[in-house]
Amino acid sequence: MSYQFDFLAVAREAPELAAGLARTVELTAVACIAGLLIGIVGAVCRAWQLRPFNTLFAVYVEMFRNTPFLVQLFFLFFGLPTLGIEIAPDSAAMLAMVINLGAYAVEIIRSGIEATPKGQIEAAQALALKRWQIFLHVVLRPALLRVWPAMTSQVVIVMLGSAVCAQISTEELSYAASLVQSRNFRAFETYFVTAGLYLALALLLRQTLLRGGGRLLKRGRP
Repeated sequence: MSYQFDFLAVAREAPELAAGLARTVELTAVACIAGLLIGIVGAVCRAWQLRPFNTLFAVYVEMFRNTPFLVQLFFLFFGLPTLGIEIAPDSAAMLAMVINLGAYAVEIIRSGIEATPKGQIEAAQALALKRWQIFLHVVLRPALLRVWPAMTSQVVIVMLGSAVCAQISTEELSYAASLVQSRNFRAFETYFVTAGLYLALALLLRQTLLRGGGRLLKRGRP
């Protein structure tokens, strides 16, 4: 093999890749927070059959869990302008990630809520706890703790899926990698390093959420 590897050509573009990586982290953070909030609201509505919101969330979940993320992204960025709704690339990417993660979060959290033993709720009522205290400390926190590993995995999946946002010129990591490769013509080295960055980010994100989220949810519990 006569090919001469040149990773220095990629190293010289480190600021470009770092900027793309930072943008990926930013998109993921927003998607994680907003998606989790949507998931909690939707899970409560579905688990407790709060009409008509349970039906609306059921449609939302089925729609976005059974269509490709790329199609959702293209619909927001290319489809909505047909109706006169213009969305910037970064906003479209962020919105697509939020609604996609939210749809999965609804079902993940709902499974945790429905697994709450009725005896725990009855015991809390017998202790004269207020409704919000029962919901927060007896239902929601244990439910989130129960499903947190699955929720963490879904956040990582959405983060990795953000790579397709380069298709609408969102300047995240894969977009930066494509730009770097177009400059140095070192496709192997560029995408090898990019794959390593995604791997490192996925592992770091998983460990951070598992440990940090777990500790936060356990705080104040016996």
